[in-house]
Amino acid sequence: MIDLLRDALVKNALVTSFAVVGAVMGLSYLISDRVTRGRLHGSAIAVFAGLVLAYVGGRMTGGKNGIADVTVFAGMGLLGGNMLRDFCIVATAYGASFADLRRSGLPVVVALFSGVTVSFICGVAVAAAFGYRDAVSLTTIGAGAVTYIVGPVTGAALGATSEVMALSIAAGLVKAILVMIATPVLAKSLGLDNPHTAMIYGGTMGTNSGVSAGLAATDPKLVPYGVMAATFYTGLGCLLGPSVLYLATRWIFPA
Repeated sequence: MIDLLRDALVKNALVTSFAVVGAVMGLSYLISDRVTRGRLHGSAIAVFAGLVLAYVGGRMTGGKNGIADVTVFAGMGLLGGNMLRDFCIVATAYGASFADLRRSGLPVVVALFSGVTVSFICGVAVAAAFGYRDAVSLTTIGAGAVTYIVGPVTGAALGATSEVMALSIAAGLVKAILVMIATPVLAKSLGLDNPHTAMIYGGTMGTNSGVSAGLAATDPKLVPYGVMAATFYTGLGCLLGPSVLYLATRWIFPA
């Protein structure tokens, strides 16, 4: 019986991976609701769980593709690959309206560019402090500090190692958790009580999961505005990371 089940899971690897991801997401959101009472977003818990599973899979098999090196979970290699990842990013970007962004005014545009740049510089500084000197690694980790989506997108475009890309995801995850926790605490002092400031905040912080959870704990009505700006932030980061920011990093840290 066990062998039949294993064969079915292996032969339908992509379906298996969807089921596993769905189970992890469901459990993560349950933990978010029951344990953290919504203060820690389910998506952040799910990303952390994914990193743990990737580490365990790598240790078990000695491979380089994380959990995808385990035969039963081989479909994770396709589900988590570049094609579907980029498709999700494009689909998310289509959910935002450029007309709404334009109506929000210059402050949101400034917040987008300054938010990406400052986050990137902080990430590069930390990476450099830990001994990284090559432009590809520095850019990838810096992009991860922008968001945990921008990091792997930039790393894949530049040919970064899997270890560096994992660090970039971890950096983005830490940022998302900090934004989730800090937003309701600092909301009053930041004036987060109207759509305009919510968009500026989303454009500055940029992490969708962090901004959405933080604003939901502050005022659920502000979530769509913050998330819309954060979506543009992600797209802008994916555009600037492997191009302008990489060239600037390579100029400062020549090979």
